[in-house]
Amino acid sequence: MKNKGQVMTVTPSAAIYFHPEAYTTTGPKLMGRNAAGESFLRGYMAYTRASEFWAQVDNIEHAQAFAQAIQGAGRSEPAKIIDRNNIAALAQVGTLYCPGPGIGLHAWHRAGLGHGAWSLCGVTHTTASAGAMDSIAELLTAPVQPWDALICTSTAVKDNVSRILQAQADYVKQRLGATRLVLPQMPVIPLGIHTSDFEFSSAQKAQARTAIAADNRTHVVMFMGRLSFHAKAHPLAMYQALEAAARAIPANEKVVLIECGWHANEYIARAYADAAQKACPSVRLITLDGRKAEERQIAWASADVFCSLSDNIQETFGIVPIEAMAAGIPVVVSDWDGYKDTVRDGIDGFRIPALMPHAGLGTDLATRHALGVDTYDMYCGHVCSLVAVDVQASTDAFVRLFTSSDLRQRMGEAGRARAKEVYDWAAIIPRYEALWTQLAEIRRAQGRDVAQLPNPWPARMDPFAAFSQYPTSILSAETRFVLARSEASRALAQWRRLAMVNFARDVLPTEAECDAVLKALEHGEKSAMELARTAPAERQAFVFRSLVWLAKLDAIRLARK
Repeated sequence: MKNKGQVMTVTPSAAIYFHPEAYTTTGPKLMGRNAAGESFLRGYMAYTRASEFWAQVDNIEHAQAFAQAIQGAGRSEPAKIIDRNNIAALAQVGTLYCPGPGIGLHAWHRAGLGHGAWSLCGVTHTTASAGAMDSIAELLTAPVQPWDALICTSTAVKDNVSRILQAQADYVKQRLGATRLVLPQMPVIPLGIHTSDFEFSSAQKAQARTAIAADNRTHVVMFMGRLSFHAKAHPLAMYQALEAAARAIPANEKVVLIECGWHANEYIARAYADAAQKACPSVRLITLDGRKAEERQIAWASADVFCSLSDNIQETFGIVPIEAMAAGIPVVVSDWDGYKDTVRDGIDGFRIPALMPHAGLGTDLATRHALGVDTYDMYCGHVCSLVAVDVQASTDAFVRLFTSSDLRQRMGEAGRARAKEVYDWAAIIPRYEALWTQLAEIRRAQGRDVAQLPNPWPARMDPFAAFSQYPTSILSAETRFVLARSEASRALAQWRRLAMVNFARDVLPTEAECDAVLKALEHGEKSAMELARTAPAERQAFVFRSLVWLAKLDAIRLARK
């Protein structure tokens, strides 16, 4: 309690919607969202101003994993767990953070407890998949509110999200004549990194270059990430540019390309090897396993230049160039998606122009994907086949960096400073918490103005409302009951032990509540309301409903008129 005149401060807090798979890089299928989730959780636990760690989980194993994550982060606070049985506790926290864009379903979960009970906060990762696009489009029809937010990790992806929402709005307006549309906040907040993870000593750098047999006349270029020509970055432009650059520098200087990542299968691995052999025979190629920390360190510590000529709509932000900047490595990236925000052309490195067809020329690609003719991987691959990254501009960037150690140093230092100042989790987590505080303020100001409908989730309606025409009659306050038999209590105890009765124990009255109802009826017939009042006020609706169950087991009966 604050003394009079003191300013009341609210510590921003959020419950993390926690499924271990979303916050680990040790799973069987490592994706960018896994790396981002793991990094976020580590950053949140390191830099949050909240004094408690909350999680909403789907099962007890997930709760245990969350507690282990807290301990692994060196925190001593206990895990506070919310599950589906006590979801109302989210109102105590204020915000539920979801590691994806699908906050629409969570808004439906909240609906029965009041749209203003708490805020929801999601984040974009890939937005090209059918599931992601459906989640975004659903934001217009789910009960998402202005005190909710979908964090967009780049200005490019915010534009993409806005286009999906606008197309859905056009449909809703035409179909239903809707004129009032409610949207969540859509702030642009980038993903973060732990910049200290990318600091390497001179000894480590020397050791790494020795490991790949690179002397001081060797220019080491590094690509980090999944080695997927159809879903990450098509490597042919990089190969061609490096070959041209290798031929342009003095003959006693060599170029090495490290591809640090992993191929999904042997077919893709052979495709990479074949393309590199044909496109850049003058470049020595080294493939390292990006899933192994020791091989990642060799790549980061040995590189002179980082390259990612992404051309894929599967990307939205692109965290690896920031990691390269944190390592003090100048970057050569495509002028594409989130790279436009993160890499300053001519300062941290070079952004290479990218070209794609104009709107209206990809309808067949979208239709093939929508109808299942193409898988998501094929859809991404077909689209990227029609995106070009300028090979000549890439070549020029490599030559400039290979021929000027001063330029490499200047760009590397600029990138390192920018990564630490703007993209370290120490800078990003306060932006998340400022957003959560803002959402709470909007919720307090507007949350009570939203009318609660009788059926807040139409597709999950109260069954007694949805199927109200099924029975002969409906239980009402005036419905009158009598005791079915003198031994009703003993018979009821017997029936409760039956598996076909006991399976519903979570929604059944207690023995004490049943006994109170039966005892009241010993003195003659009573109305349903009179019987409900045998229970405490907070349980009366529950007992009122349960009168039908007692009638089902023939412990009580409807009074004859």
